[in-house]
Amino acid sequence: MTEDPFVAHRSLLFTVAYEMLGSAADAEDVVQESWLRWAGADRSRVGDPRAYLVRVVTRQALNRLRTLSRRREDYVGEWLPEPLLTSPDVAEDVELAESVSIAMLTVLETLGPAERAVFVLREVFDLPYGEIAEATGKSAASVRQIARRAREHVAARRPRVPVSGPEQQAVVERFLGALRTGRLQELLDVLAPDVVLIADGGGHAAAAQAPVHGAEAVARMLARPGRVVSAVWLNGAPAGRIEGDGRLATVSLVVENGRVTRIYAMANPRKLTRLDEPAELSL
Repeated sequence: MTEDPFVAHRSLLFTVAYEMLGSAADAEDVVQESWLRWAGADRSRVGDPRAYLVRVVTRQALNRLRTLSRRREDYVGEWLPEPLLTSPDVAEDVELAESVSIAMLTVLETLGPAERAVFVLREVFDLPYGEIAEATGKSAASVRQIARRAREHVAARRPRVPVSGPEQQAVVERFLGALRTGRLQELLDVLAPDVVLIADGGGHAAAAQAPVHGAEAVARMLARPGRVVSAVWLNGAPAGRIEGDGRLATVSLVVENGRVTRIYAMANPRKLTRLDEPAELSL
């Protein structure tokens, strides 16, 4: 029996929606809505099921993204993407790992809905301009212009220094070790002088409501012994899980030149519900 194309491509469709929305819960809703449309489609008129399904998911995600953009204007404090537990295997696919990294998803938040959709479909999934035009309801010429603008926008904001996997993991392990001891100097030794910490509590957990700049300020905020700190893989990269005082948080890091330059700390409990089973992601 031939596998239903929707089932065969489900992890791809979820990945497309997640990269467009930065929220696994919203991505799941979009995938479910897309399934309902697929179930009612005239299959005899679908020549390329994968392309058709990507178009459907893109349209649904764009609709939701416009709604979310308005909702996020009222969000309490900084908004960060929802972290996903992933298997170490995801890190082996460098392109996939980079595209779903918290750092990249945070940069994508600075794009408008159409720009984000075009960037994701073109730069991540390498769809032809014609297919992207169909998915977004724009002309191919317009899509090319949007893609160029989005590329330039992302290139100006993404981390510029490539880091090898072993180096990233070594620095993350040093950082997590410093968190376990809670010693100020150990944290200062692993933080870049101009490190930035961005925390997301969403009004549901204590968190800095604006970015914290500088190693001294960040280290003093993090130097609290007595918490349980464990290493996990989040969004295709080594990261940390922190438990203490009945609360849970995660930290995802950007590493440059052997030190931590950016920390994304997620404390909003509503965004920490998917840390028990690895997400299935694919390009």
